[in-house]
Amino acid sequence: MNLPLSRRLCHGFGFMAASGLIFFALYLQHGLGEEPCPLCILQRVLMMGLGVIFLVAAIHNPTQGFFVRAYARLGGALALTGAAIAARQVWLQHLPPDQVPSCGPGLNYIIKAHPFFNALAIVLKGSGECASVGWTFAGLAISEWSLLWFIVLGVWISLQPLNQRF
Repeated sequence: MNLPLSRRLCHGFGFMAASGLIFFALYLQHGLGEEPCPLCILQRVLMMGLGVIFLVAAIHNPTQGFFVRAYARLGGALALTGAAIAARQVWLQHLPPDQVPSCGPGLNYIIKAHPFFNALAIVLKGSGECASVGWTFAGLAISEWSLLWFIVLGVWISLQPLNQRF
């Protein structure tokens, strides 16, 4: 496969996309008052991690071999995890109102009051605040856009080992 761009540019575009999404999430929070739920915060952390992988890969710019595959696999794993969490939130948002879980405590309390894996399990279950839909664009909620972007960026970084242009 011969993509029209070098790997460095492809990774750079991935970094810019991930960074832009994080900045937009911060704008939604601080500019428009959309408070993130625990699942949203996990998605942000994973998107930041994916952005870091893109940035390191762009700076390192491996031409072939182990590192090209390592960046693709690590980035793909982060994107897949982010997509799974976003899909969980999309599912919660589409539940009938009588099946939506009740609101739970905030993420800070959960992390302080429970061991790590128990806190992670509680957060991944989701709560009522994770099921609420705030800002939308083109008929899609933030969680649906997040799912879409995790898929796009995951495919983008996973295809880089096939990119033969250096």
